[in-house]
Amino acid sequence: MTPSPSLTPLAVAALALLAEGPTHPYEMYQTLVLRSEDRLVKVRPGSLYHTVDRLARQGYVRATGTEREGNRPERTTYEITEQGTRALTERIADIVGTPVNEYPEFPVGLGESHNLPVESVIALLRQRVSLIRADIETLDDAERSVTAKGLPARYWMDVRYLRAMAEADAATLEALIDDLVSGEISWDDEKKQ
Repeated sequence: MTPSPSLTPLAVAALALLAEGPTHPYEMYQTLVLRSEDRLVKVRPGSLYHTVDRLARQGYVRATGTEREGNRPERTTYEITEQGTRALTERIADIVGTPVNEYPEFPVGLGESHNLPVESVIALLRQRVSLIRADIETLDDAERSVTAKGLPARYWMDVRYLRAMAEADAATLEALIDDLVSGEISWDDEKKQ
């Protein structure tokens, strides 16, 4: 079985956690949430269990034992295999080195916003910018927190990237709002083609 470069983002996150050491899926979920990685990867306990099960069937992880605490259900602990490590590093290299159009929804909405009244578009864009600015504050808090803990920057480069992208997004939308308010982008005199 050869490593698959088609690992989902959740599978990458799970393998990366197992590369740190053996653990069980519920602990993985808690760690992802604690590290705020749920901002990067859509994660729910059930989907994480299914992902780990699929990784085990692919030979990327293996069960190392089960444990039970009190009345809680048994928890199976997993570790990453050599094959899993190869798959993880290949997928990370592919993600980092190859741009992919991920088809976000917002450009579709923005491109079709001419179907709304201009006042509504301006109000909605202002609302979006406000939410983006709040996210930027959250990212700034996260950066201050990991810096204060002495966590090396290589572990939170994603925070720097997300902040820069959010800042660029907000600035671009603020410029669009200015152009809509000033009439630079006209809503009335352009005909649909």
